[in-house]
Amino acid sequence: MNDTEVLIAGAGPTGLVLALWLTRQGVQVRIVDKGEGPGSTSRAMAVQARTLELYRQLNLDREVVAAGLRNPAINIWAKGRHRARLDFRDAGSRITPYPFVLIYPQDQHERLLMRHLEAMDVRVEHGTELLGFSDEGGRVTARLRGPDGIESACTADWLAGCDGAHSLVRHQLGTGFEGGTYDQVFYVADVESEGVAANGEIHMSLENADFVLLLSYDGATRGRLIGAVRVEREQAGRPIEFEDVRQQAIASLGLRVRQVNWFSTYRVHHRVTGRYRRGRVLLAGDAAHVHSPAGGQGMNTGIGDAINLAWKLAAVQRGHAPQAMLDSYEAERIAFARKLVETTDRVFSAVTAQGNVADFMRLHVAPMFASAAYAIGPVREFMFRVMSQTGVQYHDSALSEGMAGEVRAGERLPWIGHDGPDNHAPLNAMAWQVHVYGDPAADLDAWCHDAGMALERFPWSQACYDAGLARDAAYLVRPDGYIALADPAGAPANLERYFGTRGILPHCHRIPAPLAAQPRPHI
Repeated sequence: MNDTEVLIAGAGPTGLVLALWLTRQGVQVRIVDKGEGPGSTSRAMAVQARTLELYRQLNLDREVVAAGLRNPAINIWAKGRHRARLDFRDAGSRITPYPFVLIYPQDQHERLLMRHLEAMDVRVEHGTELLGFSDEGGRVTARLRGPDGIESACTADWLAGCDGAHSLVRHQLGTGFEGGTYDQVFYVADVESEGVAANGEIHMSLENADFVLLLSYDGATRGRLIGAVRVEREQAGRPIEFEDVRQQAIASLGLRVRQVNWFSTYRVHHRVTGRYRRGRVLLAGDAAHVHSPAGGQGMNTGIGDAINLAWKLAAVQRGHAPQAMLDSYEAERIAFARKLVETTDRVFSAVTAQGNVADFMRLHVAPMFASAAYAIGPVREFMFRVMSQTGVQYHDSALSEGMAGEVRAGERLPWIGHDGPDNHAPLNAMAWQVHVYGDPAADLDAWCHDAGMALERFPWSQACYDAGLARDAAYLVRPDGYIALADPAGAPANLERYFGTRGILPHCHRIPAPLAAQPRPHI
């Protein structure tokens, strides 16, 4: 017997969510972190709509939303003029129950996740460092050093490296970390301020060769500033302080900083590892990819990694799927990470570029284009899907097959709860299930019953049509809410073939979620 089924190195949001999902599915985990405790500073801030949808499956969404600040819009300023306001509610109200960006500091976020993990009798072993490991084919043996300095061995079926950008797990695997580092130095400051921009919304101020992003914590005085450090200050040969930061972009917001609670500088990297898995060792979160903070995507991408991996690892561990199932984890998540790094790189480069042409594009063309594009409904929804990660898709995955209506396998199950029954409520089971919008084909009910899988029926409506769903088609939904098979005929034989050719057993245990199983109104 091994000491645990899954050893998780790293107790940031990625590692904590992986531990929560695996534990909820009955998989034994041990989670270690070399830090003395959870973070004490607010690093990642934005929690996107797709993350909240996934949190709903753990019955975490309401508590997380209540603890954070719902941010309804982003404002763009150029040289002190308010040029655009992009309202998330208009863009996302028909897409998700969470049409906003939630501002929730990472240190508070981690503590909430830890409380829920402790309620499942799993405690993070802080002050415990992973020193190395060996993959022995049937198990992984890890060397750990505890807070008392004593070294010990831990054997596990799997090792998950969620240990950040300087990941020891990634270094020992030798999977590389292709990419680079931006030349410019950036700062982050937690401040208390006042002024017209201290209104609980996101504000971006653009100036010649300067910018600042303001994220409010509490709807009023507390917030975070992110911006660039002037080169001459960086080369001054002494530690950079907030007073050294160029203040023009801040002043252009009409913002008066009363107190600086925390200030730090950092360099931004854009890198993706070459592999997410080797044998029984896997990577997730910043250990696998890092990129610019543009769009608040980093932490959410790590959480998406964790959930994509968790249900597949649980299925493999319980003998419900072959180890080849884990190949789809890398294929799905590395493709998204590469695209995300490329996209955030373009945005970040445009915002930070210097020179007359760059200033003209940033100060005049970009705000005008953003405002005009956001006024067009389909463009507005597309932009929201990208930022909220509700548009993440796995069309090319080996687990994706078929198309019914306008919905392709590999896409997140469209939400129709804005104008009808809440079709995302059954996803709290965290199990394979079949959805039919209209009338199911003959014998489909009996087949699902024999397969130990739920058949969820929803009446056909205009909301179904608007979402691109096909009437009477069968949509096989994965435990993470993505569509695996879209079958216009809704035939049991096609479902049988889908599982048979992939060696997957559909009767993965259905996990009760009595507090979250009923449809709920918008948060």
